[in-house]
Amino acid sequence: MRANVRFELLAKCGYAARGVVFILIAGLALFSGVAGGSPETKSALSTLLQQPFGRVWVGLIGVGLLGFVAWRLAQALADADQHGRKAKALIIRSALLGSAITYLGLAAYALGRAFAIGGNGGSGEQGFASWIMSQPFGPYLAIAVGIGFFVGGGVTILKGATGKFKRYLKLEHRSAASLICVYGLIARGVVFAVTGMLFVFAGIHVNPEEAGNMADALHWVRELPFGGILYIAVALGLASFGLYNFIESRYRIVRTPSLGRLGSALANVNQST
Repeated sequence: MRANVRFELLAKCGYAARGVVFILIAGLALFSGVAGGSPETKSALSTLLQQPFGRVWVGLIGVGLLGFVAWRLAQALADADQHGRKAKALIIRSALLGSAITYLGLAAYALGRAFAIGGNGGSGEQGFASWIMSQPFGPYLAIAVGIGFFVGGGVTILKGATGKFKRYLKLEHRSAASLICVYGLIARGVVFAVTGMLFVFAGIHVNPEEAGNMADALHWVRELPFGGILYIAVALGLASFGLYNFIESRYRIVRTPSLGRLGSALANVNQST
């Protein structure tokens, strides 16, 4: 019982840490025209690092994100959310595994900055695209990754629009919280989909510099007709996504996976590799 409580606390601290990151990103997005900031994850952490006790806060976020990684691994490998083993479920769990890898990198970056290990680093997306391009059939892999991002964005939008997120939350009659979740998920899905489009363009043109990050996706939105209004709407939506994570940290249903199931999942991964 105590282990279940500890794991739930680990997962919910992870959601809270991700919420802080997205609130910072939204703030950078809204004020980037004045301050010249870049609204993406590493810039958000770098901005926090410059504040009083910045290293402490960034270090705590890094530790919290490690908790989020542990929860994502439980969802992906041990099926903590009980998706099952059908094709659709395996796609969802694969996406959760990809999320675990992404946030593991961000957690490592945060802890590295907190303890003054390593440099600032460049755009994670462009660095990832460069690595993909260097592989056999690299441009095609970049296009495939971009399509994955785009589909993931669409799934996130549908998750918000259809209210499927409610099955994992104990919201009951909290309609205001539900609206925040819907708005945040749709905005996050839009940014995810645009990032996927930029990856596809990078693969088609064999140019990793075209693979954009969150800041580039927001810039793309700003270039659309009525782009200023859309940009503000999406930036506020990212703030809502941050609040959505805080809501999850409070009301998320967290099922602690059994050690036996997790061990079997890891054994299956080892056998497949």
